[in-house]
Amino acid sequence: MRLWMWLLLAVLVIGVGGVAVRSAFAADPPQVGTQAPEFTLPTQEGNPVSLKDFHGKWVVLYFYPKDMTTGCTIEAHNFQRDQEQYTKRNAVVLGVSVDTPDSHKQFCTKEGLTFKLLADSEHKVTGAYGSLKNYGVTELAARNTFIIDPSGKIVKVYTGVDPNKHSEEVIAALDGLNKGGM
Repeated sequence: MRLWMWLLLAVLVIGVGGVAVRSAFAADPPQVGTQAPEFTLPTQEGNPVSLKDFHGKWVVLYFYPKDMTTGCTIEAHNFQRDQEQYTKRNAVVLGVSVDTPDSHKQFCTKEGLTFKLLADSEHKVTGAYGSLKNYGVTELAARNTFIIDPSGKIVKVYTGVDPNKHSEEVIAALDGLNKGGM
């Protein structure tokens, strides 16, 4: 019985230590002025989309934790509401989470979303953008956004955004960037 307790304790210590080490070495988000990490991910329709597909456009790449949750739904609705504003600014909105394409499809259908949601089920792109957050038993995307200019450089980084007002912040930033103000 005592050996069993020691083994359980060892497993817990190693497991918790592994989580702490992994969290401690999580990648930092790419910095303003650097080239945005390239990626190819499937959309809610299952079609591959790459960052390079949008060369010549502003890209609003936003990471969010989970489909069909309150904050993520609010943020997605606001980006959907403002799609015409993004189009006027030669910008495209791409949402990324670690959910599956099928989950994204259900989310888009249920919430009337028409912009692309990208599925990073392997966590590679979310990790490359320093947006993978460990929630103990699972890893989800942190609520971060990157504005990428038409040449592919990161020009603005938001971390830990407020989903209620974020789309308005991004539109204002795009206006400033288009005028050379940021």
